[in-house]
Amino acid sequence: MTLHLLPTQFVASPVHLADGAAVRLAGGMQWFAAYEVREGGARRTVSVAEVATLGERAVALHARITAPRPPLQLGERTLRFDQPAMAGILNVTPDSFSDGGAHAGDPAGAAAAGTDMLVAGAALVDVGGESTRPGATTVWEGDEIARAVPVVERLARGGALVSIDTRKAAVMEAALAAGAAIVNDVSALLWDDRALDVVVRSGAPVVLMHSPDPKDGGHGRTGYRDVVTEVFDWLDARIAAVVAAGVPRTRIVADPGIGFGKTLAENLQLLNGLAMFHGLGVPLMLGASRKRLIGALSNEAPADQRLGGSIALAIRGADAGVQLHRVHDVAATVQALRVWRGLRDQALVG
Repeated sequence: MTLHLLPTQFVASPVHLADGAAVRLAGGMQWFAAYEVREGGARRTVSVAEVATLGERAVALHARITAPRPPLQLGERTLRFDQPAMAGILNVTPDSFSDGGAHAGDPAGAAAAGTDMLVAGAALVDVGGESTRPGATTVWEGDEIARAVPVVERLARGGALVSIDTRKAAVMEAALAAGAAIVNDVSALLWDDRALDVVVRSGAPVVLMHSPDPKDGGHGRTGYRDVVTEVFDWLDARIAAVVAAGVPRTRIVADPGIGFGKTLAENLQLLNGLAMFHGLGVPLMLGASRKRLIGALSNEAPADQRLGGSIALAIRGADAGVQLHRVHDVAATVQALRVWRGLRDQALVG
């Protein structure tokens, strides 16, 4: 039986509590006082002061959950993880589920849109040249490079921090050479056999997303018994493999893969269990913006009418200590999280 810890009993401020009664979540803005312990299908709650009684694994998880996440120094740019940050989604595909075609074939216009995201408060722009929606056709790497790299080059030349959203080693290489600083791979470097080597050799940070079938598109169904702990274990094993290959843990970000091969109920369980993923010991990315689950809970609202639900999920992620939010609607989400942060700041001072 494998033990897992889910931080719970969050408090607005530790000021009026006994010393050690509440601890900081991943060095961020959230404090919590207890864990839900999951082990062999059983669940119980223990205070943070009792962790040492649970054994070595619990102590190690607790250390990861509470340790601050060091910033990424990327050339002249620094990406901090002590407060929520935004990654603006910039699709340059004709068939994205949300905004397909908006910037296809127009590198200058796409780069201008990315710049607008940065002005609105995004910390980085995530450029993608291939849709990963269910049923999407695989794009030849040459076409993907032609779509994405001119946009990456324009943004990077202007001083922007850029990540490349791709599964393909050749696209990673071309985008990194054009100025991208981060690789964001929905297959966790498992779709392309060369991808891991590209990341190791480049030294670029990488976002590893959970996928139930990384070789087949990421939307296969799995019979989860406990989706939160099983996705955690998959990511934990994948991070260990990538670290063993030569990528420092401090250069890895984890994404639980909301919407990829999960039912509505499973997605909601993951969102409710996000805080557990701090036990991976790396920053977390949440990509829930405009996802299908919002439509399923709101009378099948189409993708371009899911702003309210997207903001609700961003706030849920912030409450769980998520450091990096991948969003379409940067200005609105930044505003929502600035208000969230104002409330947190005030709670800490009284």
